[in-house]
Amino acid sequence: MKQFTAFVVKEFRHMLRDRKTLMILIGMPIAQILIFGFALSNEVKDARILVVDHARDATSAQLVQRISQSGFFSVIPGVHDEHDVENAFRRSEANLVLVIPADLNKRMVRQEHTTLQVIADASDPNHATTLVAYLSAVIGNQARSTLVHQRPPITTQVRMLYNPQLKGAPNFVPGVMALVLMLVCVMMTSIAIVREKELGTLEVLLTSPVKPLVLIASKVVPYLVLSVCNIGSIVLLSTFVLGLPVQGSHVLLFALSTLFILTSLALGILVSTIAKTQAVAMLMSLMGMLLPTLLFSGFMFPIENMPWPLQVLSNAIPANWYYRIVKAVMVKGLGIESIWKETLILGGMTLFFVVVSIRRFKVRLS
Repeated sequence: MKQFTAFVVKEFRHMLRDRKTLMILIGMPIAQILIFGFALSNEVKDARILVVDHARDATSAQLVQRISQSGFFSVIPGVHDEHDVENAFRRSEANLVLVIPADLNKRMVRQEHTTLQVIADASDPNHATTLVAYLSAVIGNQARSTLVHQRPPITTQVRMLYNPQLKGAPNFVPGVMALVLMLVCVMMTSIAIVREKELGTLEVLLTSPVKPLVLIASKVVPYLVLSVCNIGSIVLLSTFVLGLPVQGSHVLLFALSTLFILTSLALGILVSTIAKTQAVAMLMSLMGMLLPTLLFSGFMFPIENMPWPLQVLSNAIPANWYYRIVKAVMVKGLGIESIWKETLILGGMTLFFVVVSIRRFKVRLS
């Protein structure tokens, strides 16, 4: 037992001296509990709702106030009409639209049946269904608290935009595209370059007349071609198997997908400048890219439900912006005028990763 105890003490001391291992053992579970606890939520929190109020009286104002005070919705300020509805969904400024008829107060006083129209963005069918259910409950509670009547005379007429059948494909196909491209490009590029480092052949190649940038580019191009082929196969399967054709421009979709591929390849090169072995590169690619892409791209969990710090963190995830682009072009049929901001951000990220990778690569091989 003395020998066993001595070895146990030795391992404890070795573990405590290794700060990286200690950070993984202690810090990662804490970080995962905090991130998963706040991020993995399907609850409705501060969903943006645009109200088209044709009544504009005390009754409609009371209803809008009740919706705002419920804690589930954030009412977009201002006076709006039907022309603002399409623009609000195109710019992703609203998750829901509530249309209040002009005779709301008259019908409620007479206890007549009244219908309020609810328009939802059903490109994410699960989120849209949840929002409509919450809003219908808030409206029903307001009707019951206003009238002394067993049956509330207010119902909602729901209209689902972009995905009236509430299929799952419009949500998971863009997410799968972002996930596949990110993992394939980052992981394979980082491993390909680190493999040369690990075998000691990269320095030999760099001493050849070929310039370093040309050498790196030659390793990146095959994965660029493979990823473009992956996009084509996903689009074909989506169109002919899942029944989800591209509503917008195919050229625009492939062009912006190629931009995202370049972003991912540049990120993979950056990982290769940090990792020293293939195992480390694969671990960084999987843990550093897979979880953030799943959590913070909006693919599985709504970003607006997350706390403000995590919403800010999601802006640093390239897949978040690409997911918005694919949904806008593929599902909503929008053009470059609606996604120019996302395109510029992806372009800026690509340039940043390339510059940092080149600087680190030169320093490591000098």
